[in-house]
Amino acid sequence: MSKNCIAVYPGTFDPITLGHEDIVRRAADLFDEVIVAVAGSTNKRTLFSLEERVLLAHSVLKKADNVKVVGFNSLLMQFVQEQGAQIVVRGLRAASDFEYEFQLAGMNRKLYSKLETIFFTPSEQYMFVSSTLVREVAILDGDVHQFVSPTVEAAIKNKLGR
Repeated sequence: MSKNCIAVYPGTFDPITLGHEDIVRRAADLFDEVIVAVAGSTNKRTLFSLEERVLLAHSVLKKADNVKVVGFNSLLMQFVQEQGAQIVVRGLRAASDFEYEFQLAGMNRKLYSKLETIFFTPSEQYMFVSSTLVREVAILDGDVHQFVSPTVEAAIKNKLGR
């Protein structure tokens, strides 16, 4: 990797899962800095506010020296350029993710030609974990401890009044 290589890992992170944490830690081993970019403007109905999602991500990732968590409400490519990043990290859980992610990577490169998108596949135990599924299980009073950190599990229970 080049000197001072900054990667941005964008997402809604509602909530941040063990799969997200896995990708962040692996990316942090490859890049000088990883910025976890928590998207504020989204079409998704989120369980947690942007501020809460940033705090949760920061809480579970605080031990990683070269990782920082930042909320953003702009076009991703504007954020990437403002951060001086050259890489966008994306996770691919299944083949069904590829088509959308491939299209997104092409659009992002059109918007910012110096950008590279790098895809990570999750570790085997996280292949099926998504924030959407975690939220659904939690809302239906299911046990999510195996999918999120204890801090996130407590926040979900608190948010749902349990």
